[in-house]
Amino acid sequence: MAQSAGKRSTMSLYVSSHDPYSHRVRIVLEEKGIKAEIFDISSAEVLEKLLQYSPYGGVPTIVDRDLVLYETNIITEYLDERFPHPPLLPVYPVARAKSRQMIYRIERDWYPLLQQIENSLKNDTVAVDLERGQSAQKKLEESLSGLSPVFAGKPYFMSEEFTLVDCCIAPLLWRLQCSGIKLNALPSNIESYESRLFKRPSFKATLSNDVELGGVQA
Repeated sequence: MAQSAGKRSTMSLYVSSHDPYSHRVRIVLEEKGIKAEIFDISSAEVLEKLLQYSPYGGVPTIVDRDLVLYETNIITEYLDERFPHPPLLPVYPVARAKSRQMIYRIERDWYPLLQQIENSLKNDTVAVDLERGQSAQKKLEESLSGLSPVFAGKPYFMSEEFTLVDCCIAPLLWRLQCSGIKLNALPSNIESYESRLFKRPSFKATLSNDVELGGVQA
């Protein structure tokens, strides 16, 4: 996990290395070139410090001077508005609304399926969990394939440019790949889209393990 490089700002970001929501915020930081000190809550000391800022003790949580934000979409849109270049949401209201609605769908439909798949891998000896994981994988495959024309039309999701929607999709696809989950029968345009996401310098930077996170080696 990489500490964001840049000279625009100094912030503190609390994350979990296993959390796709945390990963989304880190991608935004890299896209914007925002400097942030990143703390992983796997440390009890860091977790205790986080509780001083967030009433829920959840991640991601970002501290920017006197401002504390602890909801992913609020964090990412705040960063996009405060550091407007490059923009990660469309300029026009209709396109922005469509992007926000797609993020809502991904969080509501796809992220729970990812969680079920990951839970089944942790408890692969439990028949019920294994069955749920297989069912979730099939539903995710069908949902992704149903949006195949959207992936085919432009280099990124519904856009010529990389946006917050892509920041939302990338951690999900990455966690499936890291878990050894091969989604079956996905159209080639989705596989090409995935490859483009994983090759972006901002995405690669979030996977680096050679930078200290808040004094704790990743």
